[in-house]
This record gives sequence, C-alpha cells and structure tokens, in this order.
Amino acid sequence: MLEDITGEEIKRQFKTNKVLRYVTIGVGILVIGILGYLLYRQFVWKPANEKSKNSYWEGLNYAKKDSTALAIDYLESEVKKFDGKVGGEVAQFILGRQLMTNKDYTGAIKQLEGVNLDDTYVSILAIGLQADCLSELKKYEEAANMYLEAADMIENEMTTPMYLMKAGLCAEEIKNFPKAAEFYQRIADDYAAYAGQKQIDKYLSRASNKEVGK
Repeated sequence: MLEDITGEEIKRQFKTNKVLRYVTIGVGILVIGILGYLLYRQFVWKPANEKSKNSYWEGLNYAKKDSTALAIDYLESEVKKFDGKVGGEVAQFILGRQLMTNKDYTGAIKQLEGVNLDDTYVSILAIGLQADCLSELKKYEEAANMYLEAADMIENEMTTPMYLMKAGLCAEEIKNFPKAAEFYQRIADDYAAYAGQKQIDKYLSRASNKEVGK
C-alpha cells in the first residue's frame, strides 16, 4: 500500500534531498522556458509573421515596374525587418531575383541561399536561380550540379525537365558530353511533352556525336 505523503513530508524531502531539489528546480525552469516560448509564439511571433506577409508587396510592385533599384532598396529593409518570418523569406527570394536583374550574381546567390520556406515550389526555384547565377558567372560545373539538385528535388513535368535541360547545356560548356547526353536522354525518356517542345533529339544527337568524336 502506498505511503501517504503529507505537505510537511514534501517540504522536508525538498530541504534534505539535494537531487530532488535540483530536479524540481530544473523541471521548473524547463516549464517556464516552454511557457515563455509558447507565449512568444502566440503573442509576438504569430502577429509579426502575419504582418510580414504584407511586407514584400511594395517591392514586388517596384519589380513589376522595372524599378530595380527601388525594389532592391525596399526589399533589403524588409528582409532585415522580417527575417525568419514568411513575408521576410518571400521578400528575400524576390530580392535575390532583383539582384540577378541588376547583374549582381554573387549578391543574388547570397540572398537565395538564405531563403527558407515550406513552399516546395519556391524552394526549387531558389535553387534553380542560384544555378542560373553560377552559370552567368561561368561556373558551369557547379551550376550543372545545382540544376540537377533542383531537378531532382521533387520530380514534376515542369521544373524537372527544365533544369535537366539547363544542366545539359552547362555540361556541354565544360565539354562533359556524356553527362549532357545523359541529361537529355532522361528528358526524352521521361518527359515527352517537354522533349517535343524543345526538340530534345537535336541536343541529344549533338552531345552524342561530340562524345563519339572526342
């Protein structure tokens, strides 16, 4: 039968038992920490996150009007203000794209690397745009690898063949014709609609012939 534990007994155990005292204090600190985090999420983070969702519209409007410099200035401030929030991440994605328009490919890569969103499609595009920047910087091998990463992230009829195509073109730039042919062949085998639109057989034939003629 369980022994009855009175309030006085608990007090006595707490005073004399160091382990019990430390564990109790530790649990108390943990509970306070969790409570603080939940309160922060509810009353600070959530409202700020909702507010952040409107943060990029003005920058997007500047971008639509080809006001690249204004878009960059505005978006840079919004990224700093709402870093880690949904709106801030979207603003960072748009900022990266605007820096590309401004031919600041290194700066664009830095911004796009920092984009962290649950939206898988945006995440794929962020990787693909980094690859575009690397290609513009003539870092074709790195670009091809990143295009392949974007292509394989989630296979679909739109982004997968598009990035495989770009990976193939980069592979050709560094004269890796077997790899280029591999990418083109994959498009031909798995993405017939895209292959037809882009006349992929022409690219496959070119890469294969150069491979043979090395």
